[in-house]
Amino acid sequence: MGSVHWFAVFDALSDKLQSALGDLRGRGTLDEETISRAMREVRLALLEADVNFDVVKQFVAHVRERALGVDVQKSLTPGQQVVKIVHEELTELMGSGSSKLAFSPRPPTTILLAGLQGSGKTTAAGKLALLLANDGRKPALVAADLQRPAAIEQLVQLGAQVGVPVYADERSDPVKAVHDGIERAKEDGQDVVILDTAGRLHIDEALMEELAAVRREAKPTNVLLVLDAMTGQEAVNVALAFQERVDFDGVLMTKLDGDARGGAALSVKAVTGRPIKLASVGEKLDALEWFHPDRMASRILGMGDVLTLIERAEAAVGEDEKEELERRMMAGEFSFDDFLKSYKMIRRMGPLQGVLKMIPGVGKQLDGLDQVNEKELGRVEAIVLSMTPQERRVPHVIDGSRRKRIAAGSGTTVQQVNQLIEARRQMAKMMKSMGSGKMPSLAGLQAQGPALPSGKPRPSATRKTSSKRKKRTKR
Repeated sequence: MGSVHWFAVFDALSDKLQSALGDLRGRGTLDEETISRAMREVRLALLEADVNFDVVKQFVAHVRERALGVDVQKSLTPGQQVVKIVHEELTELMGSGSSKLAFSPRPPTTILLAGLQGSGKTTAAGKLALLLANDGRKPALVAADLQRPAAIEQLVQLGAQVGVPVYADERSDPVKAVHDGIERAKEDGQDVVILDTAGRLHIDEALMEELAAVRREAKPTNVLLVLDAMTGQEAVNVALAFQERVDFDGVLMTKLDGDARGGAALSVKAVTGRPIKLASVGEKLDALEWFHPDRMASRILGMGDVLTLIERAEAAVGEDEKEELERRMMAGEFSFDDFLKSYKMIRRMGPLQGVLKMIPGVGKQLDGLDQVNEKELGRVEAIVLSMTPQERRVPHVIDGSRRKRIAAGSGTTVQQVNQLIEARRQMAKMMKSMGSGKMPSLAGLQAQGPALPSGKPRPSATRKTSSKRKKRTKR
């Protein structure tokens, strides 16, 4: 099941770019000085994110030139036009167009993974096999990294975990291992073969010769270079060195959930001409995603990522289940059973922060929700599961004594149970008004909504804003 992940490497850059462009967004007119000031901040933000110096220079020059153009000056919302230009240039920087792999008309399609030791290549092979299996393909894994016996064992274990065959009989000659693996995949009717090749701690002649020999034997449909985002600009240097010797079609970027600064991900396409096709954003085996530069640019600029959110929601819930839940919610029949179903669906989509950041404009409004950890979310489930089937189905029967029993059964307080009961009531109310075409504002809901059952108050960013507004009005 897919999960929604936020690419953590872009967090700091995202904040800085949004702040640099924040002043422009609402402006009715733009002069050269305002644009220059914003461009200086954009340049600084990118350099601090460890983006290649030449790439930054070119990027800022492009944006500046377009921002000073006649079309922007004549626009009704010049500030927003500049943000749009930054979005387009960021997309172009990361590689506009499809990130998909090429598939051979005559199976099996062969995917060769190359990269340095420690870049996460073997794990990436397992994740890619799972991703392709979930897309309806029949992948197989071939162990061609014979330098490290541990790599072979790791690949065999990963294959077992994702339910994919692993061909690892040949233990001395990588070229023979690849030949035998591809032949066995054909016999077994597998339509994709993923080759896990050897790496070294650094690029050397022996590694390149072995890769070239494996490549000649495999005639791969795709060659993917596995790069570690945590190594920053060094990853870009590695990509250039590989490109000189073993040309690759695209990059599989690992460890994008780490605390690196994102420079490698933003520089690699501009420097090598090869796009990022896939991104690994977590340790779990389902944490590999197709890389969409346009969606990533939207996330970085705080515009959300609705398309990915929809895809993940569809993956997390069955069609019949979704339609029934939708019907009941819109009718205002929102029982605790429904609450639990929708809640489990959200949890299947991944960490709450990641889900929220996909919603345009909501990420910032709900910044305080990073304090809601998985343990606190687990309390919701515990409270609902401590109710009887009747209480879950007909929530209004839950009186004071029942609330005490539910609190004791779930290891929570009566106050936390009360908060959850109120949260369900508010949600049912909201769904009913949506069904009748009256959508309450998010701000209104935040102002009146209950805290999550952690005993902590709900983040009050919205209320702060409104109190400031009141002060200004009094003046």
